[in-house]
Amino acid sequence: MGKIMVGSETKVGFIVLVIFAITIPCLEGGIAEYDDFLVAQAENARKVALHSYVPDPEEVTDELNLRVHLALENATKSRRELRQKKKRGGACDASNPIDACWRCDRNWANDRFKLAQCSKGFGRRAVGGLGGPIYVVTDSSDNDMVNPKPGTLRYGVTRDGPLWIIFGSNMVLRLNQELMVSSNKTIDGRGADVQIKDGAGITIQHANNVIIHNLRITNIVPKDGGMMRDTFDHVGLRTRSDGDAISLFGASNVWIDHISLSNCADGLIDVIQSSTAVTISNCHMTKHNDVMLFGANDNYDGDKIMQVTVAFNHFGQGLVQRMPRCRYGFVHVLNNDYTHWMMYAIGGSSGPTILSQGNRFNAPNNNAAKEITHRDYASPSVWKNWRWQSEMDLFMNGATFTASGSPIKLAYKKGLVMKPRDGTHVSRLTRNAGALGCFVGRPC
Repeated sequence: MGKIMVGSETKVGFIVLVIFAITIPCLEGGIAEYDDFLVAQAENARKVALHSYVPDPEEVTDELNLRVHLALENATKSRRELRQKKKRGGACDASNPIDACWRCDRNWANDRFKLAQCSKGFGRRAVGGLGGPIYVVTDSSDNDMVNPKPGTLRYGVTRDGPLWIIFGSNMVLRLNQELMVSSNKTIDGRGADVQIKDGAGITIQHANNVIIHNLRITNIVPKDGGMMRDTFDHVGLRTRSDGDAISLFGASNVWIDHISLSNCADGLIDVIQSSTAVTISNCHMTKHNDVMLFGANDNYDGDKIMQVTVAFNHFGQGLVQRMPRCRYGFVHVLNNDYTHWMMYAIGGSSGPTILSQGNRFNAPNNNAAKEITHRDYASPSVWKNWRWQSEMDLFMNGATFTASGSPIKLAYKKGLVMKPRDGTHVSRLTRNAGALGCFVGRPC
């Protein structure tokens, strides 16, 4: 590898998809004016989204359930050996299938591309900058939005073609405008303490195939916008940003893993405007109101193709609601640890399908907030048909989950261990959620 040292229903009918592809309404998404380049980019993003959509999402949830089961079995068999190695300064205990894929390899820094093999769930096809050169961020400044300085993060994310972006040292980045990440990029914070704080956040708009890994993002605020580069060969006028930590708009094949997020002006993670094939895993979220928004408009049914996996995350102290809040689409919520919420944990409107499996829900002491689910803008006679299902979840301190709709039928194949692990295993599956302290030459 060369280095660049410059610093509804589960199934959507074919007719609906064709109509969506032709007549999809346009939300502005921070774009002040759509020029010919952006129109073509948006149209290509729609084609990629349709190609990434899985007509039978249950097949993807089955595969992930199998991987969870096998990872825990392997972890159980080797725990004694791992403890012995740990005493000698080696090995680690990676008990979920994503971490087990790479974390215990002491040579991870010499084979960073291995991470691209490790995503599971709907974002499993995301390989980011695999096959491209490695670019090292050496400069934490962010002063030129149109012609970014070589060595900066903004320079890397706007280059043409695949690029694997790493960091030469610990650094704090204060982004003066939202960071526009183009297709086929990996932002890999392993081996450094990388913080994005007190400025703008990350935007993945009309882009495909992106990995965001091992960062700390906090105190993100709105920015006024202006002229900025969004790809290698395009500069456009952006309107005021919302203050999201990470925003996906018309994006496909995105994997967000091991991110610590807190205290932003708007959302921690937004997945909107027909974004699909997304996995959010191993993240630690704290001190925030509107945590995750999947689908931003009840009148925009283009989000019927939205498919998101939320797995092995820790929803921690100071969270209020939206973990996530969904419109349309299919959301698989698997083996997460919900230790805090003040209003509700999982909500939605416009008939999303939500499959909750093997999560641990620890309700607040407030008797008015024991209910995990929350449905907006619909009477019980309407939302009773929305498919919201709980399976093998662990309910603590009086937590309750109101299920609805017809059962989501999963094909647990005879002879294969296909069922998810129940909520009692969550502490092991999520114990390393958030940004990791990775050191070269040692397991991460």
